[in-house]
Amino acid sequence: MKPSSDLVARDRRAVWHPYAAASHTGPLFAVSSAAGVRLTLTDGRELIDGMSSWWAAIHGYRHPVLDEAVRTQLGSMSHVMFGGLTHEPAVRLAETLVAITPEPLRRVFLCDSGSVAVEVAIKMALQYWTGRGRPERTRLLTIRRGYHGDTSGAMSVCDPDAGMHHLFSQLLPRHLFAPAPRRAYDEPCEDADVAEFERLLARHAHELAAVILEPVVQGTGAMRFYAPGWLARVRELCDHHGVLLIADEIAVGFGRSGELFGCDHAGISPDIMCLGKALTGGYMSMAATLCTDEVAAGVSDSPAGAFMHGPTFMGNPLASAVANASVELLLSSPWRARVTEISAGLTAGLAPAAELAGVADVRVLGAIGVIETREPVDMAVIQPLLVELGVWVRPFGRLVYTMPPFITSPADVATLTGAMVEAVARTT
Repeated sequence: MKPSSDLVARDRRAVWHPYAAASHTGPLFAVSSAAGVRLTLTDGRELIDGMSSWWAAIHGYRHPVLDEAVRTQLGSMSHVMFGGLTHEPAVRLAETLVAITPEPLRRVFLCDSGSVAVEVAIKMALQYWTGRGRPERTRLLTIRRGYHGDTSGAMSVCDPDAGMHHLFSQLLPRHLFAPAPRRAYDEPCEDADVAEFERLLARHAHELAAVILEPVVQGTGAMRFYAPGWLARVRELCDHHGVLLIADEIAVGFGRSGELFGCDHAGISPDIMCLGKALTGGYMSMAATLCTDEVAAGVSDSPAGAFMHGPTFMGNPLASAVANASVELLLSSPWRARVTEISAGLTAGLAPAAELAGVADVRVLGAIGVIETREPVDMAVIQPLLVELGVWVRPFGRLVYTMPPFITSPADVATLTGAMVEAVARTT
């Protein structure tokens, strides 16, 4: 094994990391292996993973069930094109997703990644209205502080001012942005809370293809939890004005928020739903966009006569097989009890941060814990400190947050939260 410093030096000469300059000189840590909830660095240090590798590895690493699913699938085929062909892993996955998502989502389009799932959802909505004889309905309505991905269509519905993609504003279509919901998760939703959203929806319904939002949890854009009642009102308004509703469940789907899907908190079903991240348990890149039979019929009735999208790796058998194993593993586990236990640990462990002068808010929902600081954290300082404290937590902006794997023990949750509080106390 080459020393960690050598690997990092080689990386800096050739690799471009996410959300970083090409000449990135910030903290970088070399990983040699991962198992359970621990990452082992090449220098021998072990870190408790508080990020589930950007929220995907809900079962931890090297899970025997998922490992076996990959090995078994490799014995038959790793990939085959999905145009004109089909196979058991993809069909079984689609059937499972239809069975566990809210009615009446019945059609599944398998994609490469979360961003692509959003692109597919937007294209579905636009092509639906073309098929229904309303091609002028091309705009989208969303809420501020949202995040939906890094590809062009997805960027166009991320927050245009406070988001990460304002540099590309001249490239992107101009959509409509309502204020972010004001009410917190445990607060009631009143008429005044949806008034501005309702005004925009009513004024522009004739040109709107869809409303798109993250249900109950705004992820990368804010790490905020809003009132389920607000989401329920949005569903009612979309129905009243004849506008499709797209739910971006990529970050919170598969139990992260304490319910299987974010929409379940409000008891609603969207017309189109995007899934990703935890779908394969962090083993492979794969996502899915589901829609109702009505949406599928409208898309198919368009002049093209078919949905105009087809990723090269669509329905990849290897990814489908491990996705099946991951979803089945989740559903057969006491996931709700585990998430509840993690939530209690996060609530207790992060509570001391609320007393720190540099902290604006502390909040927890399901297996998501957030410390929001008053000023942006200094990554060059706080990231090495968190590693020194034995945890892998990746802050951004004013948010020091954790989304640990569902198998994380109470003791490890306590270590995670203790490190987060100490790091914030020492750096803000």
